[in-house]
Amino acid sequence: MFELFTYSLTYQQLSLLIVVAFFIGMAKAGVHGISMFAVPILALIFGGKASAGLMLPMLIMADLFAVKYYHRHANWGFLIKLFPSAALGVLIATFIGNTIDDEIFKQVMAWIIILSLGIMLWMETANKDKIPDYLWFAILMGMLGGITTMIGNLAGSVMALYLLSMRLPKNEYIGTSAWFFLVINVFKVPFHVWSWDTITVNSFSLSLLGLPFIALGIVAGIYIVKRVPDKQYRWLIIAVTALAACFMLV
Repeated sequence: MFELFTYSLTYQQLSLLIVVAFFIGMAKAGVHGISMFAVPILALIFGGKASAGLMLPMLIMADLFAVKYYHRHANWGFLIKLFPSAALGVLIATFIGNTIDDEIFKQVMAWIIILSLGIMLWMETANKDKIPDYLWFAILMGMLGGITTMIGNLAGSVMALYLLSMRLPKNEYIGTSAWFFLVINVFKVPFHVWSWDTITVNSFSLSLLGLPFIALGIVAGIYIVKRVPDKQYRWLIIAVTALAACFMLV
């Protein structure tokens, strides 16, 4: 048994927490989608809402790594379009989280994952040139991104869909995404602390435990992106994440 402040974890649960931190690092290094697999793992251990608060500091740590390497490539014109509606989405999701119990919260997370997987599957086969790039689409994607990032830290696919529609070069895509998630994740912190009470000194200490493994995940992610065919690992992530989401619904 591993104990840290008010947490008593089995070594199996501690191992899964380390895996989650490792996956978060990999995701920020470019292995997109794998963080969706980390979400249900954490939710099964700690519950839906508590897991969202526990994961958020780990995401911010990883965001700082990503911004450090890609900050020069961000396109702030697109980010300015996203931030206002994303902030509104966070407020809507905060209200929703205060009105439902944890079991329903976890089921909402599972359905968001399944919807995100649907987006990922569609993006594998869609005609990218037909994705709209109008202002209303940016506002809609920003709001959906804000809602899904607050409920379960699950905005990756929504933001990928929007940034894909902007037809950004690879580094600009990564840099813009990195800045979006750093800013919006920091914006979410007060709502987790004072409204949901899901980030405390104890939970932050447990999140901080994942920092070395986030760094290792980033190193592994850079290696994988360079050497493993993109299509193979995307399909593996889709399959495994779908299985994990189904477990959350049972």
